[in-house]
Amino acid sequence: MNEIEKKKISKFLSLILRHQPETIGVKLDENGWADVEELRAKSAQKRIYFTPEELDEVVETNNKKRFAFSEDKTQIRASQGHSINIDLSLEGVQPPDFLYHGTAEANMSSILEKGIEKRTRQHVHLSADKETATKVGMRHGKPVILTIRTGKMYEEGVVFYLSANGVWLTDFVDAQYISK
Repeated sequence: MNEIEKKKISKFLSLILRHQPETIGVKLDENGWADVEELRAKSAQKRIYFTPEELDEVVETNNKKRFAFSEDKTQIRASQGHSINIDLSLEGVQPPDFLYHGTAEANMSSILEKGIEKRTRQHVHLSADKETATKVGMRHGKPVILTIRTGKMYEEGVVFYLSANGVWLTDFVDAQYISK
């Protein structure tokens, strides 16, 4: 499978498993898992075809590790980034003292005034390194990398989660913890 086909399938899976499963009528359980065979069959009805081997390749080679299989590979889900209500069953964990958030320069005045809000997502996403945060910020315009004092937030009772693909998650970042 070439890179263009992989990217097409990955984008489609993001839509279905993170945002709009109803697009193809697939059912996600409360933890976001979809039956692989149902996903393949209902995707095919929308002319999106992939074999189990191709799906495995998309999951294994995705640079952001957006998707995960169940142990027996009969189910698949998005690792994070949902705009639909999913319980990923994540446990609260202590973050490092600093994490990073990539955004566009155009968002700065709002962020410095209101903080970082999850908006349509279930969580605010934070990165462990500046390189990843830069890539995230570039998707939205001229990137700005913010340093978040997560150690201080944690000390003050803010809960953090670490997704299966290494993205740090929290509900809100107050402006007082943000520096440019």
